[in-house]
Amino acid sequence: MPITLRPALPFDIDALWALRTVAVRVGCATHYAPEQIAVWTASPVPDAYAAMLVAGGGIVALQGDIIAGYAMLDADKQEVDAVFVDPALAGLGIGKRLLAALEQLARQRGIVRLHLSASLNAVPFYRAAGFVALREEAYAHPSGISLASVAMKKVLAAA
Repeated sequence: MPITLRPALPFDIDALWALRTVAVRVGCATHYAPEQIAVWTASPVPDAYAAMLVAGGGIVALQGDIIAGYAMLDADKQEVDAVFVDPALAGLGIGKRLLAALEQLARQRGIVRLHLSASLNAVPFYRAAGFVALREEAYAHPSGISLASVAMKKVLAAA
């Protein structure tokens, strides 16, 4: 079944968060301790997610009526906030399509440079998409834990 993209809408929030939880539990298990993942995935949906959705900063990938993945842009911070794909559909290019669509959305909003804090397992994905690693850092997760991550940036080509 083909994958289609559409803007994420506020009513998608619970499904997006559930997908994110599964993606973190599966995708990050090789790079983070089980205790970190347990705290990371137990956190509630942040208010900022709802605000990004209302601002039109989310893109959803659908396989039929099922959410296969999503990406979130925090335009105010010029930041890729999230790119998550259902682990059962990993490797099919869904994340790549979502990130390309998010970059296009950023360009439409006048953003010329994006940055992000990549989980360790996601660094190769972002590097393949043209992001450059700036430094390793400790991401202060809202739950209070610290997660090793890599700060990255990308200068966007003109559309």
